[in-house]
Amino acid sequence: MILFNRCTGPAEPGAAADHTHGDHATAAMDTAKGHVCTTPVSAEDSAKYTSKLLAVSGDVEFPLTLTVDSLKRMNVATIEDFTVVCQSGANMKQDSTAKGVLLRDILEKARIKQSGHKDRNFYIVARATDGYKATFSWAELFNNPTGDNVYVLFEENGRPIVAQGDMILICRNDIKTGPRHVYWLNAIEVHRVD
Repeated sequence: MILFNRCTGPAEPGAAADHTHGDHATAAMDTAKGHVCTTPVSAEDSAKYTSKLLAVSGDVEFPLTLTVDSLKRMNVATIEDFTVVCQSGANMKQDSTAKGVLLRDILEKARIKQSGHKDRNFYIVARATDGYKATFSWAELFNNPTGDNVYVLFEENGRPIVAQGDMILICRNDIKTGPRHVYWLNAIEVHRVD
């Protein structure tokens, strides 16, 4: 069994809209009252959720389909000492190094459909193949230090990401990084708030 650190406790104010893990047949392990932070998943189940492609779509001028190879041709950053912290406060995973691309750089390549300088009412959804999602506002990514801390990773601790899909989205500066740690990442969607 492989343990995955998807925080699946009850939604709290400000948490991602969908705070569930999906429909895995395996039982979850409680790590704190009311919270489940790791779920045992077989290698077979993990393989069915793996995606080799990341689609960037929605309110963008240039929809993209990205692979690890296309990410490697972008501005790659190396980050150090990243810990995934569950909503319960438990440390679930530690990366000494990781490589990836800022989500903001990906969105700039896709070019959000803004009608003018003050057109900033957008939200961005990072979606996994099992239905898990994390959300960001335009302001978080383009007018806040968070934008310098949200990455699409393709390598952890010197090795390609395999068991959790080819790409993982992280937000380094969240206090509890687990809820916006999206493995099995397969889509970035841009939506206008009407």
